[in-house]
Amino acid sequence: MYEYSGAIHIHSTYSDGTGSPEHIAQCANEAGLDFLILTDHNSIQAKTDGYERWFNNTMFIVGYEVNDIKNENHYLVFGLDELIGTFQVLHNGELGCKLSAKEYVEEIKRRGGVGFLAHPFEKRSSFPEHPPYPWTEWNTDDFDGIEIWNHMSEWVEDLTEANKVQRFIHPLKSIIAPNAEAVKKWDELNLRRKVTMVGSVDAHAHKMSLMGFYNVEVFPYKVLFKSIRTHVLLDEPVKAGDNDSFQNYKKNIVKALKDGRSFVANSYYGDAKGFRFYADYEGEKFQMGDEILLKKNDKKVVLNFMVPKLTKIKVMRNGECVHESKGFGGLWDVHEEGCYRVECWIEDRAWIYSNHIRIKKV
Repeated sequence: MYEYSGAIHIHSTYSDGTGSPEHIAQCANEAGLDFLILTDHNSIQAKTDGYERWFNNTMFIVGYEVNDIKNENHYLVFGLDELIGTFQVLHNGELGCKLSAKEYVEEIKRRGGVGFLAHPFEKRSSFPEHPPYPWTEWNTDDFDGIEIWNHMSEWVEDLTEANKVQRFIHPLKSIIAPNAEAVKKWDELNLRRKVTMVGSVDAHAHKMSLMGFYNVEVFPYKVLFKSIRTHVLLDEPVKAGDNDSFQNYKKNIVKALKDGRSFVANSYYGDAKGFRFYADYEGEKFQMGDEILLKKNDKKVVLNFMVPKLTKIKVMRNGECVHESKGFGGLWDVHEEGCYRVECWIEDRAWIYSNHIRIKKV
């Protein structure tokens, strides 16, 4: 399989970001991203203006982030070249979709789009001008996945007067782990149906006041591109600069995100390329996002995991740790059905989270 890492959930000057598409692409190149997905609020103008293309070795893909008329229920949309619904201007000057969240999630799926709940349990309160935007419409099964790790949300939620200066100066050191409520909900949802996950930077490159004296750019794009990345595994290689195959590459990346053939990593703690989590069962290999049907012959499933550097590895079943070791990988025999995934930790900091391999008895 072929592995590519990218940054997801990025805003430009087409909505509330401060960087132009050219600047964002330049930062992505310098950070070594294979792809990025721009998700401006209720806008695909960047695609209309020709920015969905190669920028040197980085694929610049355009999606969008939609929200309802209460500016709630933010939803990341990939693989769809149109906005769904009609929009009205909100009191803060932003746009809101006139459809309910349940309606636009359903319609996006019907039209072939892929969608992820954005920062579903956000609780930030440090900046009144940047309130939290949690997901509240849980009465739907039409979303494909959930964003479990959001750099901007985590950074702001734990911000205090005591740590403000340190966090402004070192925006990467404060990122510890995916949102615990989002992870718990993700595991619970998978007990009923397949729900995949992504991690994101939620990049805006906001400028904020430091100690009341001067403005500094928090979360510069180039800095954030060194933090939370989503890695995809593809069956076919991507050839950088191949314009003729761009749309096919894009389709494969979006499909990998939908299928859960991916994992997230905080690259601040090391390049996660080379991580693998797969299962062997009756001579067949199953990847992240796959489902194994356990037959009644009682043969075991062997979970395989490989990590590119020494780390603490946790095998999780239905959200509970069933095995923990330290090393570069290992094997774990499974006889029970359940939703299995792997976490990798460096001391008390999360590094890698895999998507599930689901095991069910026939």
